[in-house]
Formats: sequence, C-alpha cells, structure tokens
Amino acid sequence: MSFLLAAAAGLCIASVHDGDTIRLCDGERVRLAGIDAPEVNGSLRCALIERSRLASSKNPAWCDYTAGNASRDHLKAFLGSGRVSIERVGTDKDGWTLAHLYVRDEDAGDYLVAWELARPLVE
Repeated sequence: MSFLLAAAAGLCIASVHDGDTIRLCDGERVRLAGIDAPEVNGSLRCALIERSRLASSKNPAWCDYTAGNASRDHLKAFLGSGRVSIERVGTDKDGWTLAHLYVRDEDAGDYLVAWELARPLVE
C-alpha cells in the first residue's frame, strides 16, 4: 500500500516526515500546531548557517537526530492507532497548513510533549 495510513475512512496520511510534519494523501503539507519536534537527519534547519541564524530565536533548531527519529516513529504509531481527525488552525510562513491532529480525541502534539518527544512552541 503506497499510503502510510488510511485509518477507517479517517484522514488519509501519505507520510510522516518528522515529529511535527506530515503529508496528506492529497498532497497537503501539514505541520502540527503549537509544538516543535526534534529534526531528523538531513533537515535544512540543522545546516550550520540555519543553526546559527536560529540560535538566538525563541525556538532554535533541535538537532538531536536520535530523538527526531523517535519522535517521527511515535507520531507514526500514534496516528496509526485509530481514526485520525484534523482541526486546521491556519498556515505557517511557508504556506503549509497548521493543524491539530487527533486520535480518539487525544491531540497528537500533546501526546508527543507528554513523551518528551516534542516541546511547546514559544510564542
């Protein structure tokens, strides 16, 4: 099956990129609202120039690849554990959808924060 998840006619998720970024089957890019997850290997945010630029920001790059892989894998398992619903809340600076994803009324972002695999964004 080419799609990662198609949970009981719920939201169709094509891929989970990392702990806070997914792609839907229709191509829509979705970033989980209100959290920051560690980056996975190859992230542009972890390039030296970006790390330097973001070092003094409220939400610097989190370049712990082991934690990034764990965050991605936990999100993938969480989203695969039941019917997924989405609450779109806006768009980010790149035009990606910002949203909350839910399984059994549990917010995916809150789930990752509870496991210490994401942190709340600082506004």
